[in-house]
Amino acid sequence: MATAGAAGVDAPAWRGGFGRLWTAAVVSRFGDALRTAALPLLAVQLTDDPLVVASVTACGYVPWLLFGLIGGAVADRVDQRRAMWAVDLVRGMLVACFALAVGLGHASILLLLALAFALTTLQTLFDNAATALLPSLVPQEALGSANARLMTGQQLAGGLLAGPFVPLLLTIGAAMPFVADAGTYLLAAALVASLRVRPPEREPRPAGSTLRAETGEGVRALWRDRALRAVCVATLLCNIGMGALIATLVLHVTGWLHAGNAAYAAAMTVYAAGSLAGGLLAQRIARRTGRVRALLLGGSVQTASLVLMGTVPHLAALLVGMLLLGAMGMVWNVNQVTLMQQRSPESMLGRIAAAFRTASTSGAPLGALLGGAVAGAYGLNAPALLAAVVFALAVTSLIPARKPDVPVVAPDDATTAHVQR
Repeated sequence: MATAGAAGVDAPAWRGGFGRLWTAAVVSRFGDALRTAALPLLAVQLTDDPLVVASVTACGYVPWLLFGLIGGAVADRVDQRRAMWAVDLVRGMLVACFALAVGLGHASILLLLALAFALTTLQTLFDNAATALLPSLVPQEALGSANARLMTGQQLAGGLLAGPFVPLLLTIGAAMPFVADAGTYLLAAALVASLRVRPPEREPRPAGSTLRAETGEGVRALWRDRALRAVCVATLLCNIGMGALIATLVLHVTGWLHAGNAAYAAAMTVYAAGSLAGGLLAQRIARRTGRVRALLLGGSVQTASLVLMGTVPHLAALLVGMLLLGAMGMVWNVNQVTLMQQRSPESMLGRIAAAFRTASTSGAPLGALLGGAVAGAYGLNAPALLAAVVFALAVTSLIPARKPDVPVVAPDDATTAHVQR
């Protein structure tokens, strides 16, 4: 069900399952933020090797490159609701066992690496299943508002609310952030398990069909759709730019601006606040311009913000730039995901989402390496300018997506998804 929101924007009804899915997503994101903040702090207590500490973060990317496509194929084969609550149950048990190891003094770097790798591997199935499940809970016209509410709630929980809790929990004990994270996983699993949704209608799989073949269908379906292909390339480029910026932002603040740690914290807080504002604006902008033009607008504003940050050596310029980056980044994310859900056939949404995520996520570690290289060679403001150039290329790559196009169809399926013009 959908309700008419302000300014005529269709909004998902909180009843009928969406409210429980929203609560599960927000609670789980809160726990993830606690764990993400606590893991590096624990890592530096166990080793002083920067490469080893950085490898804990790297383990959050590697499984997407290795298993992201498989996760999408599995998500299209199984009941997505059951897959989601089962994954959360397993993740909750893994983190609970890790919390016990920390509490007993048995934590090690290898255990941290194993946990990070295992959780992200499971996430490849969970995230693709979640993307495919949402259209079963809300109608097509409410997908944009539903995505905006989900992402805004997650940003509020993970970007603003979780941060102050980490030091508080650590004063109780090193294991407490992980105990809390395990609890959020188990609560989210219970909420998702209580959903009652219509399983997607799927064509019977041909005899001998394999995950590899089905994964290939998803990649080809993404490539055939001109709009989705352009948005995927643009998102890949944006992730390269953001990877370069975020990896070197602390150097930008403390080295180029000669500001302190408080300024860095302020920049990240302003970015989170901008993301919340962008979540409120994303659907309204799309209703006025269309989803692809909303992406063009968001990318253009982000490009200008990065130029401002890279050319004006003043903290105020950085804060304004980070505010706009956060706001337009959320506008981008909401409309990119909604466009993919609207243009993809239900039976292939998990695989198309997996192909999209795997390709675009690969840009972040590449961007981080480029950011470090250009900062060392050309100055600490160079990564922001590099990101501006890459974002400009991303905006340019979106131009073909403005032309009318038809959505991709599943093999032997004449039913098409709704297209947002």
